Amino acid sequence: MRLEYFQMIDRVVSVGPEAIAAEAVVPGAAESPVFEGHFPGHPLVPGVLLVETMAQASGYLLLHRFDFGRMPFLSGVKEAKFRSFVTPETRLEVSASLEHDGSGFAVTRAAISAAGKRICDAELTFRTLPFPAPELEAAMRARAAQIGLPGPPP
Repeated sequence: MRLEYFQMIDRVVSVGPEAIAAEAVVPGAAESPVFEGHFPGHPLVPGVLLVETMAQASGYLLLHRFDFGRMPFLSGVKEAKFRSFVTPETRLEVSASLEHDGSGFAVTRAAISAAGKRICDAELTFRTLPFPAPELEAAMRARAAQIGLPGPPP
């Protein structure tokens, strides 16, 4: 995880046309200035970054499903629930499954767990559009390759 760069997913464990499993390892408190302010002496991953982590896993699922033909942009977060705190150096298991895809929108159900314990979950809505710039598509393809996202589903 590179919090300051919003690179939340470290590795894709598995992906299919309707589900993804990924991994993210929270950096140590000394490695990320995010923890200087959240919170001094008691570092915790901000909830908004946990939502972003679920959104990125969902986004990679959709990129895989669309064979990079469309870019998913987060447009809604529904029923987000946070059950536990996340501290530095925690290994997170991130999952997302497709609930709906059509009419330029996609909906996923995403969750984060650590050591078998549910941390958070949410329903996420995405607007799916053609890539607005070739540089964005190239950057997304490069990052997907770095984290091990395979080609499109059969």
